[in-house]
Amino acid sequence: MGDTSKGEQRIGLLNGFAAYGMWGLFPLFFPLLEPAGAGEVLAHRMLWSFVVVAAVLIVVRRWRWAGELLRQPRRLGLVAVAAAVISVNWGVYIWAVNSGHVVEASLGYFINPLVTIAMGVLLLKERLRPAQWAAVGVGLAAVVVLTVGYGRPPWISLILAFSFATYGLMKKKVNLGGVESLAAETAIQFLPALGYLLWLTARGDSTFTSEGPGHTALLAATGVVTALPLVCFGAAAIRVPLSTLGLLQYLAPVFQFLCGILYFHEAMPPERWAGFGLVWLALIVLTADSLRTARRSARLRSTLAATAPVAETETVPAATAGTATGTATGTAAAPRVEA
Repeated sequence: MGDTSKGEQRIGLLNGFAAYGMWGLFPLFFPLLEPAGAGEVLAHRMLWSFVVVAAVLIVVRRWRWAGELLRQPRRLGLVAVAAAVISVNWGVYIWAVNSGHVVEASLGYFINPLVTIAMGVLLLKERLRPAQWAAVGVGLAAVVVLTVGYGRPPWISLILAFSFATYGLMKKKVNLGGVESLAAETAIQFLPALGYLLWLTARGDSTFTSEGPGHTALLAATGVVTALPLVCFGAAAIRVPLSTLGLLQYLAPVFQFLCGILYFHEAMPPERWAGFGLVWLALIVLTADSLRTARRSARLRSTLAATAPVAETETVPAATAGTATGTATGTAAAPRVEA
């Protein structure tokens, strides 16, 4: 049994590395699609992603969720909002990569956990632990330092971080599986994307058929490039603890940052290093706090599980029982924001 569990965890870790590794290497893929502009690449990504996930769902015969979603206007509206914000996220990211702003784009995904925490406080009225407040404060200081360094606010980073955090919030509320969620979102994106591509073709500005079969294949491959990491992530999410996924998620912006520095040779003056250093410090504080809280919760669960048989055989005073129950409930219900 133990060997099976270890084997499953190993498969989960490999899928997690694959998912975040592919996301981290996206900056190497999008320049291959030139001379297509960011708008055309975005439209192809929407269109072909829908084709790929629809084919997957046809193969596995998993369509019942679609009928249920169509009968729930509120959830459908949230899916539409998710589709809109992820369109903004994809479009800005593609433009940033192909315009020489890979490092700034990577910053967006470094600060995304901090933005998610801030949104939890502002929108969901969540209570933060002191370490989480400290991390958010350091993150804000980093944005100020980077604003001075860039001579402007790091708009690319902020748009990517806020759009992805909003996307995560919408997905949490919709509560659909990864492939199903992507299918619903790209179904909404499909007609606008197709219309835009037809308009580009009518104007003679489309590159889909004018740059050779290799270029055509690469544009069509945007669907697989979008769906494959998501499939790997889904395989990882059901096999490894959330705390492990929380650590793995930093692989993507690290790889993106390294691509920007080592491959694209983007400039990193001292003030930019200082800003990134503050962001990394905030993430270290946040991660350490999350791991400590996860270990404390695990110990509490083990203690409660060990004392449960005693509680069944012994008479426990009402006041004591109430206190024990209150402690367990309070710990479980405490607001938690994943890193």
